[in-house]
Amino acid sequence: MQSQLLPANWQLANLGEISSDISYGYTASATSEPTGVKLLRITDIQNNTVNWPNVPNCKIEPEKVGKYRLKPSDLVFARTGATVGKSYLLKGEIPESVYASYLIRVRCLEGVSIEFLANYFQSPYYWRQITDFSAGIGQPNVNGTKLKNLSVPVPPLAEQKVIADKLDTLLAQVENTKARLERVPQILKRFRQSVLAAAVSGRLIDAQPESIAKLEELVDTENGARKPVSATIRKTIQGTIPYYGATGIVDYLNDYTHEGRYLLVGEDGANLLSKSKDLAFIVEGKMWVNNHAHVLKERPGVNLDFVKIAINSLDLTPWITGSAQPKLTKKSLCGLPITNFTLDEQTEIVRRVDQLFAHADRIEQQVNNALARVNNLTQSILAKAFRGELTEQWRKDNPELISGENSAEALLERIKAERAAMKPAKKSRQKRTTA
Repeated sequence: MQSQLLPANWQLANLGEISSDISYGYTASATSEPTGVKLLRITDIQNNTVNWPNVPNCKIEPEKVGKYRLKPSDLVFARTGATVGKSYLLKGEIPESVYASYLIRVRCLEGVSIEFLANYFQSPYYWRQITDFSAGIGQPNVNGTKLKNLSVPVPPLAEQKVIADKLDTLLAQVENTKARLERVPQILKRFRQSVLAAAVSGRLIDAQPESIAKLEELVDTENGARKPVSATIRKTIQGTIPYYGATGIVDYLNDYTHEGRYLLVGEDGANLLSKSKDLAFIVEGKMWVNNHAHVLKERPGVNLDFVKIAINSLDLTPWITGSAQPKLTKKSLCGLPITNFTLDEQTEIVRRVDQLFAHADRIEQQVNNALARVNNLTQSILAKAFRGELTEQWRKDNPELISGENSAEALLERIKAERAAMKPAKKSRQKRTTA
């Protein structure tokens, strides 16, 4: 963090200068035995929270517990691996616990708001330093020495608290907005399913189906030309023709098994039950289809897009075999019940479904764009906070809280004195006297 980014009344310090303790955790294996002491690990910290009942225990000598015991307002850092630099502030009541060796614990001296620091350790300025610390290292890591040298902005204490309070409010609003946006895709998924249900029942066009037909009465199955190809062989026949599997394109090859307009339906895989993707999808042109997708061709008087809608509206559970690997056999596929409308009605149903789905797609894209902005907003707010922009007006309104004995400079002098007082006194060497 560059000093010129700081407001005039702020100071820049190293983390070691404002900390009373920066130390590694305890080396031990996790156990489910009721030892009475929990072992907090990097993996126990998820989404900025710890589910303490799920944290394992460890065996540790009673006399060592005090050295590694965790307390509220402790900050712990992941010092190695994929989550290097991730930090967590312990709040509220916590069980008797120590922290594992891949974590570093930080305790701050009086005069520094731990909430202010915890927010700083989420900011882009902090992460930039962590990235620099780990640059050129095979296994990213941050050791205690590097952490002590971490640059930290130090505003006056009153301003630290104001910043922490503002961030609590703003970031909570961001998280609430994000949570609402993240619920929209599930709402849209239910909307699409309701559209499909209305389509196959005839409610979408206010019509009654002529009959219920088996799928084999409406389409021809052209599975015979399917040909699976291993990944190894595919590398030798790369091309521009799509190679299809159960849920879509798997690769691109230089030859094809089918040409025309087809409806592919997944033959096996978890998607048959989860429906995270469409069960059936239209493909056109030249294609290579493997044995994980059924290949259907429409007959005269049938709209293949309507058949796709009908299959995607179904819960295939009654027709699925296999537990470890769900499978929709050709026999089961051919027996699927499809509501039968006139060709004109099928065409109108397809038009209306396409129209409603396009509307849902637009909403989903808008939500995704909004989510991207919200995700960027958190870092933007944190960056402004630690440039002093969130408290610019507050400083103008409260000059007495940032000057004199309340200034950041005076605060660091008091911290320096406190650190000096904490150091054990050195024993003076007595001179030997000769008789």
